[in-house]
Amino acid sequence: MERIPTVYIVASGRNGTIYTGVTSALLGRIHQHRTKAVPGFTADHDCNRLIWFEVHVQMESAILREKRIKKWNRAWKIRLIEEENPTWRDLAEDFGFDPLKDA
Repeated sequence: MERIPTVYIVASGRNGTIYTGVTSALLGRIHQHRTKAVPGFTADHDCNRLIWFEVHVQMESAILREKRIKKWNRAWKIRLIEEENPTWRDLAEDFGFDPLKDA
C-alpha cells in the first residue's frame, strides 16, 4: 500500500473537541479513530470525524506542519477547518466510511 504523508484534524463534532495528527496511512488511521482501537485522547473525547486534512510529499514536512498547527490557538485551527469545510462535514464519508450519528 502506498504511503502518503498527511496532516489531519479529527473532531468530536462541530465546534467540539479537536485533535491534530500526522500519518502515512490516513484511511487506516481514521479507522483506528472510529473504532477507538488506540486508547488515548481521541478515544476518550470521541474525536472520530475527519474534518480537515492536508497531503504532503515528504513526511518531514507533514510532521513540521502538524507541530506548527498543534501550537496554534483554537481560533486559528477553527479558521483553518472552516476555510475548506465550513459545515464540519465528516470527510471520511468521501473515502467510503459509514456516516456517524450526529454529535
